[in-house]
Amino acid sequence: MLHTVKPGETLYQISRDYRMPLTTILAVNSIPNPDLIRVGQRITIPGYPPVETQPYQLDVSINERLLRLYKNGQFVKEYPVAVGRMLYETPIGDFIILNKAPDPGGPFGTMWMSLSKEHYGIHGTNNPSSIGKAVSRGCVRMYNEDVEELALTIPNGTPVTIHL
Repeated sequence: MLHTVKPGETLYQISRDYRMPLTTILAVNSIPNPDLIRVGQRITIPGYPPVETQPYQLDVSINERLLRLYKNGQFVKEYPVAVGRMLYETPIGDFIILNKAPDPGGPFGTMWMSLSKEHYGIHGTNNPSSIGKAVSRGCVRMYNEDVEELALTIPNGTPVTIHL
């Protein structure tokens, strides 16, 4: 999979976002100095398929508080979500699902799906009345039954676009 360097990103943070050792990213990309990357540079992230080969795509609208599932470009289903509150905004951009963890406990409900943005994910909730509101610490919250259904449908590596 390829990651395009955005303004303000460091290779160290990219390695943390993808939960990939910095040394691995340096070696795979033949980068001698982690401080010498530039905006727009494409970095290979090993272990994930190219996003364009993935059958499913997720589209999260922060303003609408909806997550839409697409398969091969065709709309499949829409889910209501909760998003980040003021000072804890949901990150905007293109990400992928890195992994899934059933029963993470606490406020994360019955399923956690990590995004390729450190500390952020799509997860269930122990507070279903929060769905449809801007109340989270930046994650995308779903009803437990919805996130479980979604996790069974999509593979790791599924692209996720989050926008206003």
